[in-house]
Amino acid sequence: MVNSLQAQLLKSGLVDEKKLKQAQRAKKKAAKNEPEKSYDSAAAVEKARADKAERDRALNQQRKDDAARKEREAQAKQLIEQNKLDRAGGETAYQFASKNKIKKIYVTEEQFGKLSRGQLGVVRMSGNFELIPVEIAHRVSERAPQWPVHIAKVEQQAPAEDDPYAAFQVPDDLMW
Repeated sequence: MVNSLQAQLLKSGLVDEKKLKQAQRAKKKAAKNEPEKSYDSAAAVEKARADKAERDRALNQQRKDDAARKEREAQAKQLIEQNKLDRAGGETAYQFASKNKIKKIYVTEEQFGKLSRGQLGVVRMSGNFELIPVEIAHRVSERAPQWPVHIAKVEQQAPAEDDPYAAFQVPDDLMW
């Protein structure tokens, strides 16, 4: 029972009887090992199911994290909208650093004083800078840490003992 391809190879002299029988033995051996492969494929199917379940869990966790982040950002936006101060009529320029650039907004004299003393904060929302109280600024930075919030740092430095100008304080908001 030699199939036609094997018969043709044998006639043409490309294969001899020994190699032909060796190929048939290998084919029978492979057929015997076939049930083991089906067992392996069942294990592979189970492993694939477990991998898919793990990927689904990771994807669901990522979706939950994204939803929680969006909820926190919505809360921060609502806080800003409810507590922002009106800057209309402001003629005094207040400058601050935002993303390694100096930005300038115009505020009133009273707002300028509060900003320089750290009682007000500046937050960027939808491309505009808004003034909010410092307590709200801290709550916004907790909920949305990726949003730029600027609060002036008020530092009282202790004068050196031998400083002859210790009695003369220079205000931070001095306008020249």
